[in-house]
Amino acid sequence: MKKLIIVTLLVIIIPFLFVKIFVQTDEIKFKYVTNNTIRVKNEKTGQITKIPFEEYIKGVVAGEMPATFELEALKAQAVASRSYAMYQMTATKDKDYDVLNTTSNQVYLTDEQLKANWKDEYTEKINKIKNAIKETSGEYLTYKGQIVNAMFFSTSSGQTENSEEIFVSALPYLRSVDSKWDQASPVYTDTYTFDLKDFYSKLNLPYNEKLVIEVTEKTSTGRTKKLKINNQELNGRDVATKLSLRSNYFDIVQNENKITITTKGFGHGVGMSQYGANGMAKEGYKYDQILKHYYQNTEIKKI
Repeated sequence: MKKLIIVTLLVIIIPFLFVKIFVQTDEIKFKYVTNNTIRVKNEKTGQITKIPFEEYIKGVVAGEMPATFELEALKAQAVASRSYAMYQMTATKDKDYDVLNTTSNQVYLTDEQLKANWKDEYTEKINKIKNAIKETSGEYLTYKGQIVNAMFFSTSSGQTENSEEIFVSALPYLRSVDSKWDQASPVYTDTYTFDLKDFYSKLNLPYNEKLVIEVTEKTSTGRTKKLKINNQELNGRDVATKLSLRSNYFDIVQNENKITITTKGFGHGVGMSQYGANGMAKEGYKYDQILKHYYQNTEIKKI
C-alpha cells in the first residue's frame, strides 16, 4: 500500500515538475477589432498613436496598478480604466487625440516599457493582466445610462472624497465612502522634512523665521482645502503639489529652522482607491462589488 502511494505521487509530481521547469508559458494573445482604437498622445514628445482599445487598457492597467495585486482588483481597475477612457473620448472628440499617456489622464505603458520593467517576469505578469481584461471584456460603468468619469487614485486617508470638494463638479456617483482597507498601503502615511528657507522658496513665499499656519477650510474627511501661511492664503492642493506631497491631507509643524509635514493617503482621493480595491479583493469581494462600492449606484454594461 505504501509503495502504491509513493508511485502515485511520483506519477503526479514528476510531470508537474517537468512542465514547470522545461515548458515555457506562452503569452496570451488578443484578437482586436481593427476599427476599435483610441488616439493616445505622448505628453513628452507630442506624438499621437492610434492603439487598439483593449491593448490600450492592458497598458493602462499595467501602468496604473501593480501586477502583484489580486485578480479581482485588477479586474476592477480594467473596468474603471475602460470607463475613464470612454468618458474622455466623448469629451475630446473635437481634438486630435483622446487621452494623454501620463497621470494627466491615465498612465499608459507600451510592451517595450513593460518588458524593460519586468524582465523575466514579463510573461507571467502580462498574462495576469490580460486575464483581468479578458474576464471583463468590453465592460464599463454607467450612471443613469451615461458613461461614468471613473476617477481613481492610489490610497485614501480612510475615506474617499466627494468630487466637488476636490474638483468642481458634484457627481452623484463620486461620493465619499469608507475605505478602511487602505491602512495596509505602504504610503498610507508619510513624513517630509524641509529647511525653513527651502519650505518658503518652494511655496514662493517671503522668508520669515516665525511660521504661522491657519487652516481655513477642510473637506468633510479632513483634507486641507484652504489655509493661510503667514497670512498668505493658499490652496491645499497647490501646497501639496509645490512641496511634492502625496496628498493634501497634511499637518505642518515647525521646529526652529526645520519643517516637518506628515501626510495621509496618496492621490486626489476621488473615486476608487486602488489599495482599497486590493484590500477588498483580499477579503473576498468580487470586482463588481468593489466597483459599486467606490462608484455609487452605477451599473456595469458591455460594449
